[in-house]
Amino acid sequence: MGKIQVDILGLSTSPHTNGAYALILYELDGKRKLPIIIGGFEAQAIALKLENIKPPRPFTHDLFKNIADVFHLHVNEVIIDELHNETFYAKVVCEANGEVHEIDARPSDAIAIAVRFNAPLYVTEEIMNEAGIREEQKEEGEESEIPQEVEKPVSLPVTSETKLDELQNALSDAISNENYEEAARLRDEITRLKSSS
Repeated sequence: MGKIQVDILGLSTSPHTNGAYALILYELDGKRKLPIIIGGFEAQAIALKLENIKPPRPFTHDLFKNIADVFHLHVNEVIIDELHNETFYAKVVCEANGEVHEIDARPSDAIAIAVRFNAPLYVTEEIMNEAGIREEQKEEGEESEIPQEVEKPVSLPVTSETKLDELQNALSDAISNENYEEAARLRDEITRLKSSS
């Protein structure tokens, strides 16, 4: 199982998600990004640590870090290694007394813990291929490929292929506009369409 190291690009919110956030991960040695929808509490826990803001009382993830420090438990890495029915799964790889353990976790909790331990984040190649989005960047001075004169489009019957093309074009637009939450929604719709055909 190949794994790709990623880091946190940022968090974004949208009125369409009822208080949920999109956590955007990006691969360190590539151009793909992986949006993961997480809850508000977990988003706050991650953001506080990234901004080095210490809450007056420890949050759950801070409590875990404090307990781990007392018992000499070290978090080696976090890996997002499964995707089932649009739900991501992660493992926290810990070491204590020379023994390594993989602990099942939600990605949001695993990442909140990883940032407290300065542990590296990984995504499997399979997950990145399935759910990652590639950002196409134009080189400086590169001309747009859109022709100056465009003929009137011909109406085509809506088939799963034309719908898929429309969704993939919309996905590219969402990435270009850095609307990662919409990109995640479109990616999930593309996945559903591909699996139903």
